[in-house]
Amino acid sequence: MGEPVKLNEDRPGAHVRVTGVAKSYGDNVVLSDVNLEVAAGSVTAMIGPSGAGKSTLLRCMNLLERPDSGTIQIGHHAIDVAKGVEPANLAELRRSAGMVFQSFNLFPHMTVRRNISLPQQRVLGRSRAEADHVSKRLLERMGLGNKGDEYPNKCSGGQQQRIAIARALALEPEVMLFDEPTSALDPELGAEVLDVMRELAAGGMTMVVVTHEMRFAANVSDQLVVMADGKIIESGDPRRIMADPEHPRTRRFLQAVLER
Repeated sequence: MGEPVKLNEDRPGAHVRVTGVAKSYGDNVVLSDVNLEVAAGSVTAMIGPSGAGKSTLLRCMNLLERPDSGTIQIGHHAIDVAKGVEPANLAELRRSAGMVFQSFNLFPHMTVRRNISLPQQRVLGRSRAEADHVSKRLLERMGLGNKGDEYPNKCSGGQQQRIAIARALALEPEVMLFDEPTSALDPELGAEVLDVMRELAAGGMTMVVVTHEMRFAANVSDQLVVMADGKIIESGDPRRIMADPEHPRTRRFLQAVLER
């Protein structure tokens, strides 16, 4: 994998605070008064059945989804939805939170390097030469130093997801949000992505990860959050919850997942 992925050496990961977040689509309540604290430099894994609201909560954290109510805080940037969202505040909050999706969302008509460099030029105002230098360095750290001039469709799924992680890291976020980053990959390619995420965690990056990878949740995360029916039903030490969950819904979910 190359040298450990340790960006933002002089910028420690930020804390995350979600307070009273609610989200509905018509009569369908997706999130109901959700509160969550993520300590700076820690890893929080979110698990739960499909439709629990995990991905929606993650997207609310950087306001890709606009909550109906509640407050989102990442580091020093806070937005209270009830008071309105100023474009400048929204841009700062989104820059603080890098997002990696289960589908890689790379531009197929651009080279790998350009996929990583263009957002830096648009968001950070870097020159093309500066952006390309950062992109080259990131690709080398991802073990993809020879892929810069290729196009995404010439890369494996695991490589494309590592490119997507590099693109997010290039904007120097304080927090990384991962929405089931290995769900579209076979186990071998998924392992490549999980290795990168472990290195990020070891480097002190604050991370919130929606995942179905129970081993990652148990061994890498500092906090495990279990969601069901738009609410957090249990949270705490991952190994404690895995071994002895308190909530009956958590027990049923873990039993179903671990017996597969």
